[in-house]
Amino acid sequence: HALGSVPVAVYFHESQLGYPLSSRDRPDHTYSMINWSSAAVADRVFFNSAFHRVAFFDALPGFLRQFPDHPHADLIAGVFERSEVLPVGVDLRRFDRAAGSLRGSPPLVVWNQRWEYDKGPAEIVALFESLAGSGREFRAAILGERFVSMPEAFERLPALLGDRLVFFGRADDERYTDLLRSADVVVSAAHQEYFGVAVTEAVYAGACPVLPDRLVYPERIPPELHSRCLYEDHVDFVAKVGWALDNPDPARAVAAQLKPVMAEYDWSVLAPVYDAALAEMADT
Repeated sequence: HALGSVPVAVYFHESQLGYPLSSRDRPDHTYSMINWSSAAVADRVFFNSAFHRVAFFDALPGFLRQFPDHPHADLIAGVFERSEVLPVGVDLRRFDRAAGSLRGSPPLVVWNQRWEYDKGPAEIVALFESLAGSGREFRAAILGERFVSMPEAFERLPALLGDRLVFFGRADDERYTDLLRSADVVVSAAHQEYFGVAVTEAVYAGACPVLPDRLVYPERIPPELHSRCLYEDHVDFVAKVGWALDNPDPARAVAAQLKPVMAEYDWSVLAPVYDAALAEMADT
């Protein structure tokens, strides 16, 4: 009531509906209900990807059926009609200004996500175990912020990779930018990803992506490159990263083909889209 007739927008960069629980978590509907009630009262509902929008509304009927009395199911269609996709704006231009500091041989494989269970750390370690066992020459940079504790699987990485491990931890912005500009391959094993800012940055900076064929990634990578960039299982993961390491020129060509795709998420492109969407709300 305090807002009166002022239109309200809600933006979902993440949401708790369908978020995978860790082995230490117990189900808690509090945040999911906050997500739903925020969407239900908003005049416009924005999602950072089509995948996120579909996943949110697919999860709602089952979630709301758990509650007695009036479960709001009759409101879902109206909220869906008021929703749309508005991608995240990313500061990609800084990668144009940076100079790579680690370019050269052997090729550099980067993983640059949160050090959390939902990003598949055990699968990343399994990848590097297989690559190390294959006899291929490569370097690795494990970048990201750790929160409560380091994933247990990552404890093995320094001994496993030895001198191949050129960075391990959270980098400041200058070093992070240099490492992405130096990367030949960026990998992911995520089990939760609604947009993929880190992968978008790395691909724009020149890395060939090797990503799971799930979540938002099939949306982020054009269909003609799915067979090259998206993997089905561990064996396929190792094979696709191995191809990129063994074929540096074709891998760089893939990255070059993807750079203009990622450039569409730069703030210089998306800020006017945000302005237009909010201006339209203000005029109604």
